[in-house]
Formats: sequence, structure tokens, C-alpha cells
Amino acid sequence: MDLDKLIQERIRDVDDYPKPGVLFKDITPLLADHVAFAGVVDAIVNHHGRGTIDKIVGIEARGFIIAAPVAYHFGAGFVPVRKKGKLPSRTHEETYDLEYGTETIEMHVDAFGPGDRVLIVDDVLATGGTARAAVDLVRRGGGEVAGISVLIELSFLQGRRRLGNVDVHSLVTV
Repeated sequence: MDLDKLIQERIRDVDDYPKPGVLFKDITPLLADHVAFAGVVDAIVNHHGRGTIDKIVGIEARGFIIAAPVAYHFGAGFVPVRKKGKLPSRTHEETYDLEYGTETIEMHVDAFGPGDRVLIVDDVLATGGTARAAVDLVRRGGGEVAGISVLIELSFLQGRRRLGNVDVHSLVTV
């Protein structure tokens, strides 16, 4: 199976969403295809190796969908990183710039134990703002960032530059 081709065939481009001038990468056709979805989860787990990760961070909202089954396959805990005001307990927060505005994300202050190895999972790496904020939250919470895995990397936006020496694993790069 050519996973790269399968993934690319299952991602739909939507013009001017959520704002004019933005080309949105819709992953719902991929999620609806059990072979493609399972292939994505397996590829992320295989890249990092079972037994190497303690917690999986999923970034709201589409990152949750991919991160939860990845956590299950790792035998790791799942930690949601959510938009400001969505978590019920004390949080750390980080504000960052998007390609079309600003956003603040939060994570519970007690999400990690000392030295927990953490993999951050999201659907798209664009400008790197969300991923950088998640890295900062994990580190502030006492976790050790083992890497970031994304379904799609929009390389023309150069998001990797904002992540320094963090290991970034992309299944598809456009």
C-alpha cells in the first residue's frame, strides 16, 4: 500500500475556509476510510516505536481524532490541549499567532509526571505557532518532548523553523 498516495487522495482542499484566502485541508474523507485512518495511526506509532512514549498530546480539535488511537496503540495516556476556557481545572496557557489570527491554548497543570516522554500529535503543521505553543506547554508542565507527529506539513509556510531542534515527523509534505 502506498500510504502517501492514499493520504493525499483522501484530503480535500476547501478554498476560503475558515477565512478568505485560506486553503483548508479537510481530513474528514481520510477519517471515513478505515484503511487510510488505520494506516496513519500505524505509521505514527511505527515511526516512534512502541514503549518509547508515556503521554500523547492531542491538539484541539482534529489532533484529538488522530492522537487518541495513537495513545491507545502506544499504551500511553492521552492529554488534550484545548482552546482557552475549555478545560475544567487549573491550566497553563500559551498565546500564539496563526496564519489567520491569534489563539490561546491550555493544558492542565497536572497533565504530566516528572520526565514523562511526550509525543505531540496534530493534523497539520502550518506556520508552527500551534506546535510551538504545545511544545512550550509540555515543557512548562514538566514533560519531555519526544517529538511532534503530523498528518500534513505545509512546508511552504516553514513551520519547522519555529520548532528549533524538536523532532518533527510528517506523513505528507506539501
